[in-house]
Amino acid sequence: MLLQPQEVEVYYVLPAIRRELAYALKRRGRSQAEIAALLGVTGASVSHYLRGHRGAESLCELAALANMAAAHVTDRESMLRETQAILTVLKQNRTICQLHERVSSDIPKGCDVCFGGAAVGSPTGKMDARVTEPVHGTGGRQ
Repeated sequence: MLLQPQEVEVYYVLPAIRRELAYALKRRGRSQAEIAALLGVTGASVSHYLRGHRGAESLCELAALANMAAAHVTDRESMLRETQAILTVLKQNRTICQLHERVSSDIPKGCDVCFGGAAVGSPTGKMDARVTEPVHGTGGRQ
């Protein structure tokens, strides 16, 4: 099944990031209730992360990134900022690409669509201008 890169992030990467951040914050003395509030999840979700029942995908470098990020997390906004910083690193070092190839059998080796490579079915990788311009009053349809 072909998964979009964003689906890989939502289904696999974000839960793994939350798991590692939960571990790191717990080691820094935060309670499960505090961790839940910072992550924007329930206490039960934090319990699942800490017991390894959720976010089980193992990603290279993630534990180290989460440990560094946890030092900067003081509130929900800083949690969002640190989560986005981790996602940026995982995209740039192509960790997400490697995971995408593992979980989606239709991804060709060496795919670089997320990095400006040619899109599937498009010789240039450029979207048609009429697709990128806003469409008003048509409910998004042309």
